[in-house]
Amino acid sequence: MRQALRGLESRNAERVARHLVAAGTLVDEHPEEALAHARAARDRASRIALVREAVGVTAYHAGDYAEAARELRAYRRMSGDHGYRAVLADCERAVGRPEVALRLVREALDEQPDSAELVELRLVEAGARQDLGEVPAARLVLEAALGGRPTPDSVDLTDPGVLRLAGAYADLLAADDDQALAEEWLAAVTAHAPEEADVEFSEEEVPIEDEVLAEDEVLAEDGLPAEGDVPAEDVSTPAAVPPTGELGEDTDEELDLDDDIEAEVAELLGEIDPPEDDRKH
Repeated sequence: MRQALRGLESRNAERVARHLVAAGTLVDEHPEEALAHARAARDRASRIALVREAVGVTAYHAGDYAEAARELRAYRRMSGDHGYRAVLADCERAVGRPEVALRLVREALDEQPDSAELVELRLVEAGARQDLGEVPAARLVLEAALGGRPTPDSVDLTDPGVLRLAGAYADLLAADDDQALAEEWLAAVTAHAPEEADVEFSEEEVPIEDEVLAEDEVLAEDGLPAEGDVPAEDVSTPAAVPPTGELGEDTDEELDLDDDIEAEVAELLGEIDPPEDDRKH
């Protein structure tokens, strides 16, 4: 991405970088706001493949599957990267085209995907079969992916991919009214599900108010509406998440997301070196 941004005028490169960093920062917790930033980056750098990728990924997380499919296909044409095949198939499912999803899955399977992608493809395939009302066929897909005639004791539920397949299989059994077997699989999946890790290394939670303020500042630079600027009837650009309360008085201990964005932008533009740990990887 740093190399791609070097082709832009310096001021434009900085603004694109700020929007991309903000999108990456917000995508997990506030995907709609992340999508607004990714779109703003696309408005300034639509010919950069990785910018189109960012829009596609954030659109997928935000649930705009039609836009996600368009942008990821544009990314594939521009970059030659044939990844995101399972995501594209899942987008087709989401917009009501399970037959197209199955065709994309078959094409991907013909190209011998790696084990991680294979899990994703089988999950999409089973879901598409279920969408078509072909529940027995969906069961066969997941059973084959789990090794054929699986039992909870016969599969390695410590493997994250297998665990995801097993969870989908439990849900499918419940939908197929096989409650006893569904509960057996669900209990096994629950027992092996990783627990939420506590925050370590003295990391602090970023208050949602700081996220919103930093996001509004970045959006305002490109003239995009921030919280309070969008009329109630205008839903074309997602508004920022309203603050849940007032900022505390002791602001010295609160993280400033804008400072993090500035640092990441400087690193992305090559103005500072990445941290030592990042260089090692």
